[in-house]
Amino acid sequence: MMAEEKPSNSTRRGLRGSKQRYHGPCLATNPIDSCWRCRKNWAKNRFRLAKCAKGFGRRAVGGLGGPIYVVTDPSDDDLVNPKPGTLRYGVVQQGPLWITFKHSMVIRLQQELLVSSNKTIDGRGANVLIKEGAGITMQYVNNVIIHGIRMKKIVSKGGGMIRDGPDHLSLRTKSDGDAISIFASSNIWIDHISLSNAQDGLVDAIYGSTGITISNCHLNKHNDVMLFGANDKHTMDKIMQITVAFNHFGRGLVQRMPRCRFGFVHVLNNDYTHWLMYAIGGSAAPTILSQGNRFVAPNNDAAKEITHRIDASPEEWSKWRWRSENDQFNNGAKFLESGPPINGGQFKKGFMMAPRPGHQANRLTRFAGALACKVRVPC
Repeated sequence: MMAEEKPSNSTRRGLRGSKQRYHGPCLATNPIDSCWRCRKNWAKNRFRLAKCAKGFGRRAVGGLGGPIYVVTDPSDDDLVNPKPGTLRYGVVQQGPLWITFKHSMVIRLQQELLVSSNKTIDGRGANVLIKEGAGITMQYVNNVIIHGIRMKKIVSKGGGMIRDGPDHLSLRTKSDGDAISIFASSNIWIDHISLSNAQDGLVDAIYGSTGITISNCHLNKHNDVMLFGANDKHTMDKIMQITVAFNHFGRGLVQRMPRCRFGFVHVLNNDYTHWLMYAIGGSAAPTILSQGNRFVAPNNDAAKEITHRIDASPEEWSKWRWRSENDQFNNGAKFLESGPPINGGQFKKGFMMAPRPGHQANRLTRFAGALACKVRVPC
């Protein structure tokens, strides 16, 4: 990875570490957080979170209506018959389940964690760190929320027999080393996750996955950040609809924020304070609508352009619909538009979030990443 040049832009310096040093009253600075944050009794009404998703993943209600399952054991020793009390035991149970954590813990996954449908992983009230092991996989599932955890140093694992349901085992090949992998799945909401240093991607959504929102996440120290569509031959990704909102793309990031194929990606009100190569890229004619983001370009004159078209001639990519509206461009950042305007009416009413102006992106993303929530205290 290239060494990052020392930034001279004051907006970049002002953000360094600010999200972790705030000690004032609880603030909910964006529409998703306003739905549930800053309520003293949040822990008594965890299910309220299920009503707060917006964008294309707004139908994700996770374990709403099911019992609460409490993780008490951070171990991951048995992949075939997981021990009750472990995270792996909870994610493979049948039916809706709302998974919480009794106390702070570090979890080292021996193999990828296969999450079944209708689950919420809710890290609020504990400092939950998944590191130095495999990541989280959603494959052929529907309706999952992952909220309020940290993930770093995720690595590839060799595979083997892994339980993915109460009555089913899967023979898994070697995992890629993604922190969060979404494969042929729908209605997924990833919110308030802190992500860094995975062997492959931080968040991948591939093979016909759709109905996804990635929001309020803090991402840093990584090369290939987000991949939406893994192969130019996977035309099933034409159905893909993903919202990327209120995230902070921070220090040490190189590219793919995101890198898209085929589908429609709505990128709004994110704060891009660092990249080394480019921020948003794609191939195979994806539709990308960038609204109300702040882009702070690196000092390197060769990397001022936000966008990057891959494996296509100008004659071809000039027809791709990549549009920028109300974005803020700092330190020479440039967004190269192409194609005709994007008509939001072609997508389902209510699934397109209304953006705020780009100069508000810093405030909207102020509390991105896992929150330090405490029971009986506003979160």
